[in-house]
Amino acid sequence: MKPTVTRRSFFLGSASMAALATGLPGFAFAQDSVTADQFIALSARLTETPASSLDTTTAGKLLEAFLANGRGPGLALLATDTQVDTGTVANDVVAAWYSGVVDTQDGQALAGFTDALMWNALDFTKPFAYCGGEMGYWADPPQN
Repeated sequence: MKPTVTRRSFFLGSASMAALATGLPGFAFAQDSVTADQFIALSARLTETPASSLDTTTAGKLLEAFLANGRGPGLALLATDTQVDTGTVANDVVAAWYSGVVDTQDGQALAGFTDALMWNALDFTKPFAYCGGEMGYWADPPQN
């Protein structure tokens, strides 16, 4: 028995193909992953922090963890299209930069405690055991 193609099925198929070809170009042609430079640029955009202020070692650890967890395609879409909704990927990138903690396959891991962006946001404090100046610097009021 030979399948018949009706005019209706032909138009539905053509419309579906046109929608896929024009409506999803980011998804159809997205790369699988991002480079370290792309990740730093993406992180700078998401955290609204200059790229030069982001630690490259921390960036490498975060990127490695995101890629190991299968978040590469989501990062690639975010890097190429600022309007795309990738679920929680953008929020996870920002949270990792601010906390210095990233989810790995073995649980949470510390990527960079002293370089976490929370210390810039909390300008009244500093990382534990991180010296703020010479001995007794806290005795004098801050200079305005």
